[in-house]
Amino acid sequence: MRDAPDSVVGMSSPSRLWIPAATADVLLILVFAAIGRDAHARGDIISGAFATAWPFLAAAAIAWLLTRAWRAPMKVWPSGVGIWIGAVLVGMLLRAATGQTVVLPFVLVALITLGFFLLGYRLIAVLLMRATRKRHRRA
Repeated sequence: MRDAPDSVVGMSSPSRLWIPAATADVLLILVFAAIGRDAHARGDIISGAFATAWPFLAAAAIAWLLTRAWRAPMKVWPSGVGIWIGAVLVGMLLRAATGQTVVLPFVLVALITLGFFLLGYRLIAVLLMRATRKRHRRA
């Protein structure tokens, strides 16, 4: 099991990783929404963040299902990229369908920020996994 592609320190099974990965995705999407609301001085950051984030959260959930991310939740490809692109694309469609603002600058900010967030922690996890594997091989 030491060469399992999704092992992280203390976790060796993808079935154990989907919960922390999904939780991280939710929290990072909420952080994205809260930062945006705060940057635009929109007040009521907590409930407002949920109002801003729900389309992206729903879209990420759909992307999790379509990519079957629970099988390899920490993989950048296809899980991470699918969740990222799905969250932005479907999230913007849901925003438009519910009368929320969808303008190019916001789409670009969402694309960049959610890419950094949703792919970033997965890339860090991959680097940690590789370093852990190298240490185990040397030992």
